[in-house]
Amino acid sequence: MLKGFKEFISQGNALELAVAVIIGAAFKPIVDAITKVILDIIGQVVGKPNFDSVGQFKIFASSEDYIQPGTIVTAVVNFFLVAVAVYFCIVMPMNKLKERMAKAEAEKPAEPTDVELLSEIRDLLAAKPQA
Repeated sequence: MLKGFKEFISQGNALELAVAVIIGAAFKPIVDAITKVILDIIGQVVGKPNFDSVGQFKIFASSEDYIQPGTIVTAVVNFFLVAVAVYFCIVMPMNKLKERMAKAEAEKPAEPTDVELLSEIRDLLAAKPQA
């Protein structure tokens, strides 16, 4: 049992997952700040984006609490805004950076292969006058 656990922990997948969770937790304040700015802009342009009261109803007329299916719509809109913020503020710039780095790497002159180096050494030794 412990051997299987040790193998699981030593695999890269578990470590990568742990790193991803830690990085995700570190990015949370950034994503929250970006989302807040976007929601504030939307709130000033069209009003507070809150759909909680859309489609609300009561089962019993005497009940004080409403059932608000619009909270699902609000959650979906918030998720969409977070996804947009993450894509345009984190994913897209990182993809552009990777693209630039790959282009710079491709522009570098290719290093000679082992065979080319050995051929060059052979040719130099063959051209050297024998003593």
